[in-house]
Amino acid sequence: MPKNKLNAITSTFVPINIENIDTDQIIPARFLKGTTRDGFGVNLFRDWRYENDDVNRPKKDFQLNQSKFKGQILVAGKNFGCGSSREHAAWAILDAGFQVVVSSFFADIFKNNALNNGVLPVTVSEDFLDKIFSLGNESTLTIDLPNQTITIDATYEFENFEINHYKKECMLNGYDDIDYLLSIKEDIIQFENKTA
Repeated sequence: MPKNKLNAITSTFVPINIENIDTDQIIPARFLKGTTRDGFGVNLFRDWRYENDDVNRPKKDFQLNQSKFKGQILVAGKNFGCGSSREHAAWAILDAGFQVVVSSFFADIFKNNALNNGVLPVTVSEDFLDKIFSLGNESTLTIDLPNQTITIDATYEFENFEINHYKKECMLNGYDDIDYLLSIKEDIIQFENKTA
């Protein structure tokens, strides 16, 4: 399934300044029965968002329930996405409208699942993350994927982030693995003809 192309985003952000957010907190196991990517956003951080698991009773102090926090960027504490492998965690983040997650450290399995599903994990230093958390709710960040930079727009402070070249190519073009192979079909045919 092709994903949205991602080039550069300037957006306000939703801060969740909690470390060690695991995949069961991102999307609880009881919601893993779905096999398509749609409809998981409502259950993102389900147990933190609602009183007694009732979507009609949002917890007013949780950031996703506060209108002052919005945007396409989720900023989280260190060690985001730890715990069990759960592709649904990336599905929930994307379905809730986030295209980028910023943290000072991501669990490897979550990072790969995010990249495979069109969510860009941006790793920054702990000092830079602290600066982001200290910003006001109207502040914006710019994530520039081609140049691999994240910028605090109010101060012009920025950091570079790393991303695998292949995954970067896929995100810039909205490719999944099959789309990528189809995009280089002619190269594959030429290579096969040379080695035949």
